[in-house]
Amino acid sequence: MRPIIVCLCGSTKFLVEEREVYFNETMKGNIVLSHNGKRVEDKPTGGFLDQLHFRKIDLADEILVLNVGGYVGESTRNEIEYAQVHNKLLRYLEPQKG
Repeated sequence: MRPIIVCLCGSTKFLVEEREVYFNETMKGNIVLSHNGKRVEDKPTGGFLDQLHFRKIDLADEILVLNVGGYVGESTRNEIEYAQVHNKLLRYLEPQKG
């Protein structure tokens, strides 16, 4: 059986939490795809990285949304919508509110 490929989606505000989840998912035997590990403020670079992250979602079997404290920003909402359109399984780090 091949490992599950998990793409982490969430705000780069939560890089510490992302690293912990990355480790935990890896220890479960999953292949983990994530952000570049750094916040990028300039729009051309950020746009390039956003598109690259959509390709990571394409490769993934499932998406793990890092909704720390219930926070889901605009970019993450876009990634969730993209994943849904492409029939990816969605998991959330924390239970969804509402």
